[in-house]
Amino acid sequence: MLFTQQQIKRVRDQALQMDRNGQVTDEVLQLIYDYRLFHLFVPNDLEGRMTPLPEAVKIFQECSRIDGNLGWLVTIGAGGGFFASFMTPEVSRNVYAHRTAVIAGSGTPSGTAHRVPGGYRVEGSWKYCSGSTHATAFTANAMILPEDGALVSESEENPSIRSFILMPDQIHIDSDWNAFGLKATSSHRITAKDVFVPEEMTFDITDQKAYGHELIYAYPFLPFAQASFAAVTLGIAEHFLEEAEALLKQKPTHPYVTSQLIKLQETLRDSENAFHSCISQSWSVLLEEGQLSPEVESNVSALCISTAQISLQCGQEMFPLLGLSAAMENSAVNRTWRDLQTSCQHALLRSY
Repeated sequence: MLFTQQQIKRVRDQALQMDRNGQVTDEVLQLIYDYRLFHLFVPNDLEGRMTPLPEAVKIFQECSRIDGNLGWLVTIGAGGGFFASFMTPEVSRNVYAHRTAVIAGSGTPSGTAHRVPGGYRVEGSWKYCSGSTHATAFTANAMILPEDGALVSESEENPSIRSFILMPDQIHIDSDWNAFGLKATSSHRITAKDVFVPEEMTFDITDQKAYGHELIYAYPFLPFAQASFAAVTLGIAEHFLEEAEALLKQKPTHPYVTSQLIKLQETLRDSENAFHSCISQSWSVLLEEGQLSPEVESNVSALCISTAQISLQCGQEMFPLLGLSAAMENSAVNRTWRDLQTSCQHALLRSY
């Protein structure tokens, strides 16, 4: 276990405050910094704590079991370290090599850019940038406009897309994150208006520039992201069932309800074991062969989606059996249920 019982209690004691304020507390942020949890995929010589994926997903699960907002922010923040290999060493040092460094951003190419001497002029708007209010840098994808500045034709099959590193003073945060769960993740929209981005502050996610010896950067990005998010759903589902059990102990309970809780706990435990086994096996393949076959990639993706669906099932089947007290928004079981619903809405965890 990464955290002490006292630290877990401190985070959970602040969970309701974070949910109501829509913002993670400074104390929780400091805990993340102290453990360097935003740096799990940052090379050690950039002040990171490079971590194998099987170990990292266990950390994501543990953080999410403590509190959904904590787990989501750690997972998203740590995931930003994946981009270090696409930057030059000089740029990655400036972006990552300090205690509070963390990237927020979006992979959706909802911006545009055109070339100018020395770089690009970029503008656009990007939704769901988790961790926006404490991010020290942002990454955003934009379509490169033709030289004449015309918009890319909708019929063009392969528009040129590039990733841009933006500094906080280059963007505006639109506080529009109004989801009913994961409320303290600051997953707001960011906007940039005709800002200049130097060439060296851009990258192509198909062009690795450094740290090729770090194994994590050879793990395909899609199953990497799916594994990270699936671990979050597992942790939140664990917490939800813990809170459901605690609530049931406070009142007379029908045997059917108790049996359903036990069944879901066992189902989740089996899913957890299968998930970690799959991620560990894929990591072993990567160690031995240097890459994952399409079949292994597909298996990991399918297992991650299944894991999230089972986690969601725990909430869907148990919540209606908990009575009116579970409907109170200030209750822990209600909060964890909302966080579970929200985390499982991520596009990478859906089966269609």
